[in-house]
Amino acid sequence: MDLSGRVAIVTGAGRGLGRAHARLLAKRGAKVVVNDLGEAAQAVAAEIVADGGQAFAALGSVSDVEAAQAMVDEALGQWGRIDILVNNAGFLRDKSFAKMTLDDFRQVVDVHLMGAVICTKAVWETMRAQNYGRVVMTTSAAGLYGNFGQANYGAAKMALVGLMNTLAIEGAKNDIRVNCLTPTAATQMLEGLLPAEPRELLKPEAVSPGLLALVREDAPTKTILCAGAGGFELAYVTLTQGVHVGAGDDAAEQVAAQWGGIADRRHEHVPADAFAQARLELAKAGLNLEMRDVK
Repeated sequence: MDLSGRVAIVTGAGRGLGRAHARLLAKRGAKVVVNDLGEAAQAVAAEIVADGGQAFAALGSVSDVEAAQAMVDEALGQWGRIDILVNNAGFLRDKSFAKMTLDDFRQVVDVHLMGAVICTKAVWETMRAQNYGRVVMTTSAAGLYGNFGQANYGAAKMALVGLMNTLAIEGAKNDIRVNCLTPTAATQMLEGLLPAEPRELLKPEAVSPGLLALVREDAPTKTILCAGAGGFELAYVTLTQGVHVGAGDDAAEQVAAQWGGIADRRHEHVPADAFAQARLELAKAGLNLEMRDVK
């Protein structure tokens, strides 16, 4: 996967996963903008340059609209294009929902979700104009499946899947492919939670090859790739075939009575868009209807 001539932005790249992503992108030929809050970003950029690559550090929070735009403007000024955006920045404020403050919730959503929105918005028109773009959202198993004490983090991470699904549709005509990466890695966010042996297996560098697969020339789109310890899997949001019970007075009882059929996964599928559910439900009611996309 030769990325020569490509320009990549990696947020939260001062350490951990972001650092591993930035270094591997540079190793494959990409010019890299290393974003983070402090001097760690400058150190990673210096490492890349020392290894013969091209990089510069962009200090600032992804939740700061002006800082994100300045980062994009500097990349365009130096290299004239932006091909890859890796939304990786994040942090934790773990507590049970009963003990979690609204500020704890908002701060995590602001960085993980709104930070990705802000940075993606900052590069979107550039990618549309050049008819090329690769965007990766960093989601989490906590969002896909839930995890005690991470209501804020899980909500933000699952929201990124929804953002990916829509942007993959909207970006298709301009060859902007949008995917999610679900990493399992022994990063600073998991410090103290894992013994030594799993930490070595779950090094961030074992995840980054999956990132390359999501930003390559023939990358997929609308894909959730899970990665950790050298293992790779795909996750899906699916729709079962279900049943039709009508809208009579006993509809609620029928739903309960036929729950087994509703939950039957033998014919489940991955919908192409949000209208798939309505089309399926109307078809079961005897009406085939085409729906128009909103432009």
